[in-house]
Amino acid sequence: MQHHDTIAPVGLVAGGGQFPILIARAVKARGRKVIAVAHKGETSDALTKEVDSIEWIHLGQLGRLIAILKTAGAKEAVFAGTITKKRIFWDVRPDLRALGLWKELKNRLDDGILRAVAGELEKEGVTLLPTTDFLSDNMMPEGILTDAKPTEEQLEDIAFGLELAKEIGRLDIGQCIVVKDKAVLAVEAIEGTDETILRAGKLSGEGTVVIKICKPNQDTRFDLPSIGLKTIKTMVEAKAAVLAVEAHKAMFFDMDKAITMADQANIVIIGVK
Repeated sequence: MQHHDTIAPVGLVAGGGQFPILIARAVKARGRKVIAVAHKGETSDALTKEVDSIEWIHLGQLGRLIAILKTAGAKEAVFAGTITKKRIFWDVRPDLRALGLWKELKNRLDDGILRAVAGELEKEGVTLLPTTDFLSDNMMPEGILTDAKPTEEQLEDIAFGLELAKEIGRLDIGQCIVVKDKAVLAVEAIEGTDETILRAGKLSGEGTVVIKICKPNQDTRFDLPSIGLKTIKTMVEAKAAVLAVEAHKAMFFDMDKAITMADQANIVIIGVK
């Protein structure tokens, strides 16, 4: 990666989950300092031990986020981790910079908000790097990863679901849908994948097929679809049968442990193109 300014620190705009920790380690492994901007109520305290410095902000403090990165001399930044979407409506403390941006947005869709924030950072001389620059080892591989293999019916459900998931993704609604017998049981909107899987399980009982894709116009600098141990735990709880994820376009965390858990529960995990 010749284009990186290897001396300047990398800004890490962190949400929740283990994603920011993995990014911090990957950046440090390249001999670069990490300046973290963490979100109160979202980011794990464990991140503190992994970075060179950390400042905590409330969701919406965009002016402060920019000031922290600029003061630290970060010319590049990475967005990593989840922001509980529901919080956007009740736990935001927008500063003037964020309010100005919010008014300009044509809609309140995920990518629109994130792209707008990225645009503000870039105006200030901070380039956003794709997370894939640092975590290629965690990409979803292609093919069947489990002992269990999908049945003909399940393969048909995957093909049926993929078409629909792409359309829902194109509209920037969500990245996940759950189907069974060529019927759509649940569509992810703002609640996240786990809730979507559980809702589908309540509606149809066992044997559901969960499909998670990258939105067709997804900006890879943020919000790549990701799965992990928690996804499989949720599938076990919902008695779901198959997890089909778009290969090379999603992150798979704790892959070995997740596959072991899936094997114990006879769940299929498959990377699809």
